[in-house]
Amino acid sequence: MIKIFSEQEAGQSVSEICREHGISQGTFYSWKSKYSGMEISQLKQLRKMEKEFAQYKKIVAEQTLQITVLKDVIETRTE
Repeated sequence: MIKIFSEQEAGQSVSEICREHGISQGTFYSWKSKYSGMEISQLKQLRKMEKEFAQYKKIVAEQTLQITVLKDVIETRTE
């Protein structure tokens, strides 16, 4: 992404950049608003944190499902 932004700053048009990299202009501008001004190390750290956060969300979803199933089992046995 940093390379893509530097290409635009060097004067290449957004449509050319998008065609070369196989992305839409919407994706380009979305990335630019989110990642513009970041250094490579910051971008790598952000990606790592996003991946970690996704894993935590998955764990929470699995735990929530297990709790729901256990509650259903308990309700069934008490009836």
